Amino acid sequence: MRSAARQLEEDEREVSSCSRCPRLVAWREQAAANPPASHVGEHYWGRALAGFGDPEARLVLVGLAPAAHGGNRTGRMFTGDRSGDFLFAALYRAGYANQPLSRSADDGLRLEGAYVTAAVRCAPPENKPTPLERETCAGYLSSELKVLSGTRVLLALGAFAYEALWRLPECTGAGRLKRPRFAHGLEVELPPSPQGLPRVLVCSYHPSQRNVFTGLLSAEMFDDLLARARELSA
Repeated sequence: MRSAARQLEEDEREVSSCSRCPRLVAWREQAAANPPASHVGEHYWGRALAGFGDPEARLVLVGLAPAAHGGNRTGRMFTGDRSGDFLFAALYRAGYANQPLSRSADDGLRLEGAYVTAAVRCAPPENKPTPLERETCAGYLSSELKVLSGTRVLLALGAFAYEALWRLPECTGAGRLKRPRFAHGLEVELPPSPQGLPRVLVCSYHPSQRNVFTGLLSAEMFDDLLARARELSA
């Protein structure tokens, strides 16, 4: 039987070669070919991104999609942009990360007990994937969650990720649950995993630059959610 780490590596190779969504392929490549002044001369990843983290994670964080000049540049989800700065600093404070910053895919960042991924795997124009693009990527998220069999808490970073997770039959029991309205701090008890583990879906506002700068999401608010996630996954 393949280990979880090996299966995730195989999934990563499959994701990185994906070209199913022409609009996203064109945008990610355009962004790579036309970097802002701060990134001129850098080599861009410019492909679809898999998640990363601990194969034995009990906490899985699901974002929207890579940023055009963040993950699309560095080759690692949430790395190299303002959202990632907020997220990894919080994971470090909560004991899930070994360092508070993530600037490149080879900077030594390690996650323990946590895994970070996204609903859509390519950078979308204006950070707005279409419903069809979300559905096209759904199989990748589903595959990751099947491999991450120890997951106890799914943390949706924003309403788009919440919608993506809710549409996965293995998360919500193929429509047997009534979907509550998205709200920061929302907790939904999910059907047990195939291994019989209790699972909870928790919601947070997305740690976007806009949400943080406007005060919709604060470091204290997110710290409280991670503390709650730790409690739920114990």
